[in-house]
Amino acid sequence: MLETAPMTKRFDELLRLLDLEEIELNIFRGQNESGQEGRLFGGQVLAQALAAAGRTVKDLPAHSLHAYFLRAGSPKVPVLYKVDRIRDGRSFTTRRVVAIQDGRAILNMAASFHAPEPGYDHQNSAPEAPEPESLPNWQEMIAANLDRIPDARKREARGAPPVDYRYVDLPVFMGGDARPDPNRIWVRAAGSVPDDVLLHQCILVYASDMSMIDTILRHHGMKGPLGPVAMAASLDHAVWFHRPFRADEWLLYAQESPSAAGARGFSRGSIYQRGGDLVASVAQEGLVRPTDKKG
Repeated sequence: MLETAPMTKRFDELLRLLDLEEIELNIFRGQNESGQEGRLFGGQVLAQALAAAGRTVKDLPAHSLHAYFLRAGSPKVPVLYKVDRIRDGRSFTTRRVVAIQDGRAILNMAASFHAPEPGYDHQNSAPEAPEPESLPNWQEMIAANLDRIPDARKREARGAPPVDYRYVDLPVFMGGDARPDPNRIWVRAAGSVPDDVLLHQCILVYASDMSMIDTILRHHGMKGPLGPVAMAASLDHAVWFHRPFRADEWLLYAQESPSAAGARGFSRGSIYQRGGDLVASVAQEGLVRPTDKKG
């Protein structure tokens, strides 16, 4: 029997947010997660953009997406997703999605879908990591580090996130120390996900944006109120899906940052099933401008 995390209110909300409203042919409207301040979480916009693209494709799973974040999104305004049906082929289908708020594009995504077929098969091995059950969950991590985590009470007030994140090391955005690669995180949906391949892919895309910039900053100890901070924002994001998976089973997200230069940092991640199968790869470039301010 599939053992999943207890469903959280935010997970239930995420499922509703991914069920986009079709307001016109190829145009969808998405609502935003409650309790967000400042700018929209990029993972939400990525996941909804993939959901919009998938709504125009029949019975094909996504195999990759490539997106640029163009502007910061507002959590107070619904997002419109305009889908361009670029190509419908026999094996591959391509879509372009533009996310729009107040008449301006905030994200531009290309997504490709591929009919499963046999072929060569190899992969890198998964890194070693503690079992997820041995690691603290989100609330336990906050409770144990209240004096180190910026805005800890605000994070507590939002409740458990829609994805159950189990960090091997305390992330620097929560006051963690500088550490070398890899950054290892166990992830799974915080509730049971229906048997819909696209929905599982959308949830994984949502989760994939959570810590990529943190993987860059952890090389330098950029952290909260106890150390130097950086102006940081995602610039682009890409995901490749390699093998079938379930988003409500434990997945090991192993990340590394090979380079940071010119106020931009690059990170990449590999996502493995608990049994070791590599199911997805992720890459992201982010703006990481050091500042002299204290958090």
